[in-house]
Amino acid sequence: EEIQRETAYPDGKVEKVLKNGCHLVFFPNGTWKKVGSDGKTVTITFFNGDVKQVMPDQTVIYYYADAKTTHTMYSDGLEVLQFSNGQIEKHYPDGKKEITFPDQTIKNLFTDGQEESIFPDGTIVRIQRDGSKTIEFNNGQRELHTSQFKRREYPDGTVKTVYVNGQQETKYVSGRVRVKDKDGNIIMDTKL
Repeated sequence: EEIQRETAYPDGKVEKVLKNGCHLVFFPNGTWKKVGSDGKTVTITFFNGDVKQVMPDQTVIYYYADAKTTHTMYSDGLEVLQFSNGQIEKHYPDGKKEITFPDQTIKNLFTDGQEESIFPDGTIVRIQRDGSKTIEFNNGQRELHTSQFKRREYPDGTVKTVYVNGQQETKYVSGRVRVKDKDGNIIMDTKL
């Protein structure tokens, strides 16, 4: 672009005003700033390679050169971090966080302490504040993990529970109940 005016300052800073209305400011340390002709779009390229852009809608995009990470801050409070490995984190104004990992697993962290992970195969893991965990598998099976037991529920209605003492209980849809001790010995079976 053609330069309309150039000013050198005693501190070493140089300002150039282009005919298209853009302003360029060069600092002695190698940092430079471009203000768009609209006066609202600002790009600062730092001496270390970092780049900060302020858009007309006040969205701020900051690129960290060393980490190859982009941090975008929107005027509504949403922040998005994009990492060089493909991981993307969204930090919502209400405190919720959503992380998309390179393998496309999505993890939601809620403000009340609950977590939810959705895996590429469709498996969903939910962790409650008390530490209990629910796993929903893509084959229709469901597991519940608590401090007292682990329970698996099958699509046919069968429910198998393993207690912390090792005892196992299987309830079949027919009404049959089988209980085994920690060593796998049957201690009760109500065959119908």
